[in-house]
Amino acid sequence: MDLIGNALTMSDLVAYQDGSVVSKTLIDKKIGTVTLFSFDAGQGLSEHTAPYDAFVQVIDGEAQVAIEGIPQTVSAGQMIIMPANRPHELKAVKPFKMLLVMIRA
Repeated sequence: MDLIGNALTMSDLVAYQDGSVVSKTLIDKKIGTVTLFSFDAGQGLSEHTAPYDAFVQVIDGEAQVAIEGIPQTVSAGQMIIMPANRPHELKAVKPFKMLLVMIRA
């Protein structure tokens, strides 16, 4: 499927898989990336830091995002910015999909 120049439904681009995290890179450039993820319930990304701010748009479902140990629930239609150089993690409360945008400049 050609992503460039075609109107597509984001949530259709990655499927849920039992017990898994699935990712699909939509744009990968030197200046940054745009990646779509799906997480089965209970799956997540362990605590880590990144040298750049990360913009997360929740497309479907619900997740708990903790920034410096402070948890927040984010649901479909909401977004959160995970700040650079601060520990953060996320876990699927129920299956969820998110768009992650990282700008490296």
